[in-house]
Amino acid sequence: MVIEGDSVPQIFFPRLISLYEAGVFPFDKCVKKYDFADINETFADSESGVTFKPVVIF
Repeated sequence: MVIEGDSVPQIFFPRLISLYEAGVFPFDKCVKKYDFADINETFADSESGVTFKPVVIF
């Protein structure tokens, strides 16, 4: 469990990796890349929940 960003990295990150490998934490699907020209779509998708972590490419 992580509360307010507090975690033990030596325990937390291996656990996340094992969850990813088990197919129950697809963090790579949480990230969506956008061109800078699509900045308005980036904000809209983030607000509506289309993406969890938008990344703007310059």
